[in-house]
Amino acid sequence: MAVAFDTLGYSKKLRDAGYSQKQAEAHAEAARDFIMAELVTKTDLAAAMDTLALRLTARLGGLMIAGIGALAVLIRLT
Repeated sequence: MAVAFDTLGYSKKLRDAGYSQKQAEAHAEAARDFIMAELVTKTDLAAAMDTLALRLTARLGGLMIAGIGALAVLIRLT
């Protein structure tokens, strides 16, 4: 999911702090391309958590089935 990043406002702040326009624009573009691409949004995090919860539920279900099956075998042997 794309995150809005105000490169114009960011480069203006840098220019106001004494950077040249070329330096400020390059820094703003680099920040957008390299830093903002690594950020996780709430939607991304929620989707990842849902996936992990589903995987955990499936594994737990498999363990329960295996345990009940093993218990049934033990009961039948006695």
